[in-house]
Amino acid sequence: MAELLKFYQSKPNLKFLKKAADALDQGGLIIYPTDTVYALGCLSDNINGLQRLANIKQIKLDKAPFSFFMRDFSDLSNYVKPLDNSTFKLLKRCLPGPYTFILPCLKLHKPFEKRKSIGIRMANHPILEALMDLLKAPLITTSLHDQDEILDYTTDPDMIYERWESDIDLMLEDGFGGNVPSTVVDLCSSEPEIVREGKGDLDLL
Repeated sequence: MAELLKFYQSKPNLKFLKKAADALDQGGLIIYPTDTVYALGCLSDNINGLQRLANIKQIKLDKAPFSFFMRDFSDLSNYVKPLDNSTFKLLKRCLPGPYTFILPCLKLHKPFEKRKSIGIRMANHPILEALMDLLKAPLITTSLHDQDEILDYTTDPDMIYERWESDIDLMLEDGFGGNVPSTVVDLCSSEPEIVREGKGDLDLL
């Protein structure tokens, strides 16, 4: 059974965060709060965690459209190609925030070596930010879709835990989550392309 760690008023708890970091280091899967919806993830450099995540999503790992949660802009240079001035200014306006940006990527480690682009996120959430400070690599992230399409994204943490406890190692609970996912923007062409409208304000783009 997965461990449930409850936070209060979005205040980081170092003891809990170290538990989460240790679980991730060992190939664990965790559910954690973001500035949009609760997310499921593992470390981007742990093949065991990545394979477990792909199995849960029922998709081949090398084709999985997972996004990378970056700690800050200093992480970007290790994963994406050099940014032109206008793209950098756009990212600085919107991040950290409820956006996923698809960017041309550098040659990545396995199993991402065939990718030409990656989705990157930087969340504006105190618990996630504090967790990222303890990690040696970016988080791979995917949203928790509810099987009931009417609900789309489950917001009740008790329901989320009950649904996923047999598949994960740990859940970081911070009250009710949102039900609107991130705005997804493709920046691989000359003009930004809105792939999915979500929580992020389109006027900032």
